[in-house]
Amino acid sequence: MNVNSYSTASAKPAEVERKWYVVDAENLIVGRLASQVAGILRGKHKPSFTPHVDTGDYVVVINADKVKFSGQKELDKEYFSYSGYPGGAKFQTPRDVRKRRPTFIVETAVRGMLPKGPLGRQMFKKLKVYAGTEHPHAPQNPEELSIK
Repeated sequence: MNVNSYSTASAKPAEVERKWYVVDAENLIVGRLASQVAGILRGKHKPSFTPHVDTGDYVVVINADKVKFSGQKELDKEYFSYSGYPGGAKFQTPRDVRKRRPTFIVETAVRGMLPKGPLGRQMFKKLKVYAGTEHPHAPQNPEELSIK
C-alpha cells in the first residue's frame, strides 16, 4: 500500500498559477460583489484551494463609483474613523464617502470578507479598484467576469 496515494494535495506558493479577471461593478449590490470577489481573491473557486496558502487570482473592479446598496443603506449605513484624539470620531455615510474616495466602499467591503492577518493582507494586494471604466491592466489580458 502506497502511503502517498492517500495524501491530500496541498498547494505550494511557488506552484500557484494566477489569472486576471475584470469585473464591471456598475449597478451591482456591494455585498454580493464583495463576497464573490473575496472568494476569487482567496482562490476558493479552484480545485487546488488550500486555506493557508494564497491560491487566488487578481481581480480588477471598474466602475466602483456606481455600486449600489440594497434597502436604505445608502443613507443609514455609517463608516467610522477615529483620529486618536478626544472628540476625533467621524461618521460618514456612503454618499459622503463616494464623493471624496469612490473606491473606498468596494475596498472596505472586500477587505472585511478576507482573512485577518498577513495572509489576508497579501490577498488584498491582488485587488485593483478603479472609479471609472479605464484601468492600466490591459497587458495582463484580464477575462471578463460576470457577477450576478
